[in-house]
Amino acid sequence: MTTPASQSKVALVIGAGDSTGGAIARRFAKEGFIACVTRRSADKLQPLVDSIHAEGGQAFGYASDARKEDDVAALFTQIEAEHGPIEVMVFNIGANVPCSILEETARKYFKIWEMACLSGFLNAQQAARRMVKRGRGTILFTGATAGLRGSANFAAFAGAKHALRALAQSMARELGPQNIHVAHVVVDGAIDTDFIRTSFPERYALKDQDGILNPDHIAENYWYLHSQPRDAWTFELDLRPYMERW
Repeated sequence: MTTPASQSKVALVIGAGDSTGGAIARRFAKEGFIACVTRRSADKLQPLVDSIHAEGGQAFGYASDARKEDDVAALFTQIEAEHGPIEVMVFNIGANVPCSILEETARKYFKIWEMACLSGFLNAQQAARRMVKRGRGTILFTGATAGLRGSANFAAFAGAKHALRALAQSMARELGPQNIHVAHVVVDGAIDTDFIRTSFPERYALKDQDGILNPDHIAENYWYLHSQPRDAWTFELDLRPYMERW
C-alpha cells in the first residue's frame, strides 16, 4: 500500500551514482524514507530503483540537470507534490576531472564549477526554502580532499570543492538556528567503484585490507548525521581508510 504524501518522508539524493549516492539512497529507504534519486539520465537509475524495491523500500528516479535553476525548481515541486516533504537532501555530484593548469580550458574549468558547486547551491537553496517553512530538515553535502587542499593537476576540481565547502559552512551558520542541520562530509580516499577498479588497480587491490572506502559504510555516516540530536550536531565529518596518508 502506498503511503499518502502527507504522511511520507522523502530523502532526495542529487547525483545517485552506482556507489556512494546509491548506497545513501538505499540506507535511507531502509529507514522508511521514500528515496528520490537523480541523474542526468533516468535510465541509469533503474537498477538502483529496482534494488531498493527488491529490499522492500520505495524509490523513484528522476532525470535532472542539476545546473539549471528552472529544472531544479521543477524537480523539487514535483517530488513534494507526488511523494511528500523532502526531509533530507543529499548533494553528491563530484566532477573529479584532473588536468594541468597549463592545459586547462576556461570552458572545462567553468563546467566543473557548475557541476560541483553551482548545482550544489541551486539544489540546497530549493531544499532550504522548503525546510525553513516547516522548521526542520537535513542538508548534506559530499565533499572531498580537494575541498581542503588543492593538489597538483586538480585546480578546477579543488576550486569547485573549496567553494562547495564554503557554501555548506555559510548555510550551516544561517540555517542551524532554524532547526535545519547542514553538514559537509569530506571523503578522503579511494571509493570502491568500477572507476577505481579499472583505473587504479593497485589501489583497488587494497580493498581486501579495508584500504578503500566501502560505499555502504559511507552511507551509514550520512544516516548518523541525519539522526544526531540537535544539541550535538556535527558540521563536518571526514571519512578515510585507516591506512590513508593525510
